[in-house]
Parts: sequence; structure tokens; C-alpha cells
Amino acid sequence: MQGIFRAVRSCQETLKAAILQHSHGRGKIFTFGGTTSSSPEQLKGLENVTVAEVLMTKGEEKTGSWLWCRTNDAVIDAVKNMAKNNIGSLVVLKPGEEHLAGIITERDYTRKIVAQGRSPIYTTVGEIMTDKDKLITVTSDTNILQAMQLMTENRIRHIPVIDGKIVGMISIVDVVRAVVNEQSGELKQMNEFIKGDYY
Repeated sequence: MQGIFRAVRSCQETLKAAILQHSHGRGKIFTFGGTTSSSPEQLKGLENVTVAEVLMTKGEEKTGSWLWCRTNDAVIDAVKNMAKNNIGSLVVLKPGEEHLAGIITERDYTRKIVAQGRSPIYTTVGEIMTDKDKLITVTSDTNILQAMQLMTENRIRHIPVIDGKIVGMISIVDVVRAVVNEQSGELKQMNEFIKGDYY
């Protein structure tokens, strides 16, 4: 993941330098991040993309019962829920409450059930989940680059989005998709700029 992050940054800086050099002859000003531009459209920049915007790209139903389970649920039911909804983790709530208890991931299942020869039928989610004290979360206004850094540094692939209550979940796939989409838009605008479409 750090390799992807470094490659994106390197590409961004190289293109920025090329455009600034190219623009000296035309008197045009162009800066990444949308802070300064003579073009009619300003680039937003990854520095300004929030987790909320990434959640919006996931579709209207970004939260729901498919996103969580309870501490007293059988692990087999949680895993079936993940498989049915094609997701890699579930937020764990306390029974009868909306209070966060932790998270269960495919990795928890593999390491704590399969590798240890335990029964997913007779083991509860609460026995193998990552407890909320160790849980890493973000808020909807967290910058996507900060979310990526948290995922990279902590070697995790899923982060619950909590604004007082759970509002969604982002994965490393969502983050990479956001980076690629943002870079594609910036590259397109830079290409148009170099061709002289901006005055």
C-alpha cells in the first residue's frame, strides 16, 4: 500500500513540475489541490477528498443490518453475512444496543477459527472479534489520505466510519478507487491544459 501511495505522489509531483514548466511560456498558473488555477475548473485534489465523499460513491445504501452483527451471534452467521453481501468485515454491536463493541473480519475468522480448529457454530463473535479499545475508526470528515495512512500503518483493510453512531465502512479497495479516480481526473485536466484548452 505504501508503494501505491508513493507512486501516486511521485506521478503527481512529476506532472505538477511539467505543467508548471510548460505554463511559464503562456503565463498560465496551475497548482495541484485546486488552490490556484487560471482554468475554469479547479482540481479538488486528494488533500480535500473526505471519507463522506468516498461513502457516497458506494451507493445509497451504505449502512444497514448487513453491515453489523452482535457479540452473541455465532461466528458462522457473521461469516455467512459477509459472504452474502460480499464484504470482508462487520461492525460488532452489543446485544440489544447500538453501542459499538468491536469489529470482526475475514482475518479474525481465518486466524482464530480455521487456524485453531475451533467451531464457527459454537463460537460467538464476541470471542474472536477485535475489541473496540483496539479498533481504529474515522469520521466522515476525515481526509482520504489520512484514512489511507491509518490503514497502511496499522496493516488493516477495513475502517468503520463513526459520527457518534456508525455511518458506514470503508475498505482499502474504496480508498484505492478514490485515489485512482482523483488521479484520472487530474491527469485528464492536465492533458487538456498542456494541449492548450485552457486560456
